[in-house]
Amino acid sequence: MPTRFCLFFFFLSSFAFSQNKATFSFSNIEVTEAISVIETNYDVKISYVNKLIEGKIISFESKERTLQESLTELSEKSQISFKIIDNTFIVLKEKELEKTLSEQTLDEVIITEYLTKGISKKLDASFNLKPKQLGVLPGLIDADILESIQELPGVISPNETASGLNIRGGSSDENLLLWDNINIYHNGHLFGMISPFNPNITQNIQFYNKGTNPRFGERLSGVIDISTNNNVSENTHIGIGLNGISVDGFLETPIIKNKLSILLSYRRSYEGFFETNSFQKMEDKVFQNSSILDEGNSEEDFYFKDYNLKLNYQINKNHRLNFSYIRIDNDLTHQLDNVQSNQSFIDFLDIENKGFSLNWKANWNDHIIQNTSVNTSNYTLNYDFTSYQNTLENLNREKHNEVEDYNFLTEFEIRLKNSNKVDLGVQISEKEASYIFKETNENNALQLDYSKVNTYSLFTNYTNRTSKIIFYNLGFRVNYYSILDEIRLEPRIILTKDLTKTLKLQATAEVKNQAIYQINESVLSDSSLENKLWRIADKNNAPILNSKQISLGTIYKNSNWDLDFDFYYKQIKGVSAFTQGLFENIDDEVFNGRKRILGFDLFAKKSFNKINAWASYSLSEIDNKFEGINNNNYFTARNEIRNALSTSVAYKTGKIQIALGWKWHNGKPFTNFTTTNNNTIEFDKINDRKLPNYHRLDLSAFYKFSLAKDTDAKGKIGFSIRNLYNKKNLLSREYIVGENNTLVEFDYYSIGFMPNFLLRFNW
Repeated sequence: MPTRFCLFFFFLSSFAFSQNKATFSFSNIEVTEAISVIETNYDVKISYVNKLIEGKIISFESKERTLQESLTELSEKSQISFKIIDNTFIVLKEKELEKTLSEQTLDEVIITEYLTKGISKKLDASFNLKPKQLGVLPGLIDADILESIQELPGVISPNETASGLNIRGGSSDENLLLWDNINIYHNGHLFGMISPFNPNITQNIQFYNKGTNPRFGERLSGVIDISTNNNVSENTHIGIGLNGISVDGFLETPIIKNKLSILLSYRRSYEGFFETNSFQKMEDKVFQNSSILDEGNSEEDFYFKDYNLKLNYQINKNHRLNFSYIRIDNDLTHQLDNVQSNQSFIDFLDIENKGFSLNWKANWNDHIIQNTSVNTSNYTLNYDFTSYQNTLENLNREKHNEVEDYNFLTEFEIRLKNSNKVDLGVQISEKEASYIFKETNENNALQLDYSKVNTYSLFTNYTNRTSKIIFYNLGFRVNYYSILDEIRLEPRIILTKDLTKTLKLQATAEVKNQAIYQINESVLSDSSLENKLWRIADKNNAPILNSKQISLGTIYKNSNWDLDFDFYYKQIKGVSAFTQGLFENIDDEVFNGRKRILGFDLFAKKSFNKINAWASYSLSEIDNKFEGINNNNYFTARNEIRNALSTSVAYKTGKIQIALGWKWHNGKPFTNFTTTNNNTIEFDKINDRKLPNYHRLDLSAFYKFSLAKDTDAKGKIGFSIRNLYNKKNLLSREYIVGENNTLVEFDYYSIGFMPNFLLRFNW
């Protein structure tokens, strides 16, 4: 479409927009920020692809303008054009192109700002998050990737961690977490309190909680696909930042113009240098009911760090190579001295996850694109506990858990006429997992396991967007597990029907399988912090997990209202009682159990001039069933959160953003017990009691500013307060076997009032 015709069309359609005038100005800011100012002043939504305006700087002098005048000026200065969708929605596209990637992408979007700017919901039922564009969310000082996903309906962390994501009733180890196609097995710093991914270098996140694309296998529940910038950077970008927990920095710069660029990032906690109140609050939570606290003769040295390296190489206009490396590291050393008994105890814990990926993209012609990835991931957990009596070692216990993961994937995207497409792919993976517990002074292995599985997968997906009756995605994945000699079939389907211009009906169904998962260890759990271990299914008593899920819902969008309702049912087979937190007299692991989940999610959002208000509510019933437990009847699962409510109100201008949010949910179930006169322990019905209800109020605020008039350097300062009214929430109640075979009860509480701050600079 020629530019002059596009502008003429814009003029004819402008009567549908607000003709209110606004006075504003800005100097040498990125086009993304200029767009945010225009959206705020005229109460419209503008969508675009990042590459279209990446690195462009713009200035507006101070004067009164209509929306049409602002868009025209923006178009002329940034060499972009617009397509008008309706009276509140505008699409950016490249000048002189009739149909661009931005239009194709936006055809897939149902809701552009699901919670806030930077989060959208797509026609394939997935969510798309862009951390660099993310608006303020209550309680978050930075765009923490996993904490941001928790704001979406149906996602909750019962233990108040970033990593403990329960997605529609699934456990955290049932989530597939990818960083530039690298499988991540350790997904949380500070024992899960913080995401181990630097949001300042993250370009895009694709999140699935249903209707998962068949290119993703291996896990039952959600998929979190994280990617950094894959294009060769044209300019140098530098960023540094610090908050109450850590300091970080990144550098992205071209090495060979239009050919090769490099991205480097590093983040580290302050512990070891000095300790802030924010860090101390988190330590107090994760080290509850342990000796690892700064009290008396107890000393600990604990820190985390992560770093990334990425190389982008543009071979020619049709071929591109990307190399990514990530390393996540957590270390703890703790010493406790008992002067009276002349005893010393030393804990050492090291958890690492590192990996790399080599990705090749080939555009064979206008209709066929091939994406190929070779990647590996290595996870290690090493724990050592040593006790000394009169400086002589009298006990040493060790725990080790390791996962080696190798993957090859190639996929062809075949674009058909009228935006329909077919995806065809193959994936080959090899996984090895081992763990061992031993008392080294006796050279005695208390428990050990080693297992390996090779998986060969074929998958295909057909996307239809031209049917006059219904839009649909039809997918299929088949997995062959060599060591188990099993074939598993995984059909996937998404159906979307336009009932009216503002109302859509959406249904999904999918089957998934999982051959690697976590179990609770009980050998050293009384003396170690990390008591979850990765293991692989085998031919004996550890089957492959199988999940079936269906959902049906509606999506309503009209003017400034967004409504999303979804009902779902999920069934999982092959569950182990060892992973469900059951306290029973079980001699061996009880597998082949079942879990059923019934629930629905409701989301509502209303946008005003400079204010967004939203609320989400989730209802779920989660039940387990195991042979030989509870008379073979279903009982409430330990991770059930029956009712959960989250609300937020956010205010934003071009430079200031403020958000206030309140969360409430039911307490977790637990099993009560009583001790008789003869010291016999009697359990009540499994998980028939509930902890008190949970609730907290969070606040976040940011201010953006320019460092100088004639440069593109900018800064950001902000603060957050978590649990504003300092509610002491009881998160869980646990039991361990103490002396004389008695039960010892431990209560674990949430973080109290926790302030945090942010200072960030970008050039």
